[in-house]
Amino acid sequence: MAMEAKKKKKLKVVTAAGAVVALAATFVVLLLSASPLEPILSWSNGYRLQTRNWWSEPSSQPLEWRPCRWWSQHSASAEKSNGFIIVECAGGLNQMRRDFCDGISVARLLNATLMLPRFHTSNYWNETSGFADIFDAEYFIQQMKGFLHVVKELPPYLASKPPVVVDCHKRKPFDYIETVLPVLLEHKLVIINPAASQRADRYPIWAKATRCQACFKAIRLVNHLESKAKLILDRIPRPFVALHLRFEPDMIAYSRCSYQNLSSSSLEAIEAVREGRPAFTGNLADNWRRRGKCPLTPVEAAFILQALRLPTNIPIYLASGGGLLEKDGFMKVYSNTYEKKDFLDTQFLKQLRGNSKAAIDYYVSLKSDLFIATYFGNMDKMVVADRSLINTGKTVVLNRKVFAEAISQGLNGSHLAYRVWQTHKALLDNGNHLPLPDCFCHSNAGQE
Repeated sequence: MAMEAKKKKKLKVVTAAGAVVALAATFVVLLLSASPLEPILSWSNGYRLQTRNWWSEPSSQPLEWRPCRWWSQHSASAEKSNGFIIVECAGGLNQMRRDFCDGISVARLLNATLMLPRFHTSNYWNETSGFADIFDAEYFIQQMKGFLHVVKELPPYLASKPPVVVDCHKRKPFDYIETVLPVLLEHKLVIINPAASQRADRYPIWAKATRCQACFKAIRLVNHLESKAKLILDRIPRPFVALHLRFEPDMIAYSRCSYQNLSSSSLEAIEAVREGRPAFTGNLADNWRRRGKCPLTPVEAAFILQALRLPTNIPIYLASGGGLLEKDGFMKVYSNTYEKKDFLDTQFLKQLRGNSKAAIDYYVSLKSDLFIATYFGNMDKMVVADRSLINTGKTVVLNRKVFAEAISQGLNGSHLAYRVWQTHKALLDNGNHLPLPDCFCHSNAGQE
């Protein structure tokens, strides 16, 4: 019944003239009122005209992003393989996908044959899925032809041989050719954990092209997960926003930030996973927050969305993990909010593991009319790049640094909201606000 009630909600149509009058009147009210982060629900009535821009009106000087020319002009994969590389991946789905992408460029750099990756099982993520349980392995292998040779199984002469493990994280600076290649040539089978200390932008073009192809062209979901994501897209009211709201206990503990006015249950959940990472205090904590290092609370996210003139009755899909804290504070403002449980069968949801849930959220975010990232993490980087590739909808990455700096300067209420709006409006207008990987170039700037 709750689901049906949500579906019956309609977005009211306001004429352009009426919206302009309401916009002016509402903004005057805002300048005279509003406590620091108190949600101002009347904003949605005053910004109807501006809301149209989110869906249809282009940027004043749009910069279209397309795959760089060198991506498609790569050198063919080497005819002779130096051996087999297996990439070990741990963490959440998008962290493992990131590590796998890094490992792919290493395999090409070393002229190796790539085995499908090992996804670690994790009690924390409630996860036992492998790569082929989430992604279409056959499709991946086919799409990588001409870039890199990929196989599902080792040849018989290596199948029973123990691989040599090279932990790339422990060596800084790290050079794969100097360190891994001799081991690969000797043993023919190596397991690696890719190291962030080796900068991918220093790879040869053909290795970079292989990484781009693997990350943004060769990976797609298995059919049964994609079909569930499409079911959500069919059922959710359109247009809708996919919001990646990051405020889980482990995320907060990792950031080493502290927060005021959280519930006791939220504070307990955060402290339970601190694990030797106490929150910063004093000047260090203030400087860290002003640098935009602290995840936005759901209440802060709601305030910023209102500052960006997003109506409070717009349908919003929460692309977030099950451990999201303080979400009630967001839903008090944006009540027309949906989650997977609003669309998918309860029994199916019980069978879903962490990677599968993240995969569904990823696909819905990819196809949403507007995608908003509150913290530019692994999933956000993939979604932003993939949305640019297929040129779908609009994408916004919230600027936590500007928000934190404005608060530190004493701005609040409508003054804080106006600062946030002006910052994001400028980024949207110049069309150059998306932090994309170097696989993409400005098509209208002649950089393809």
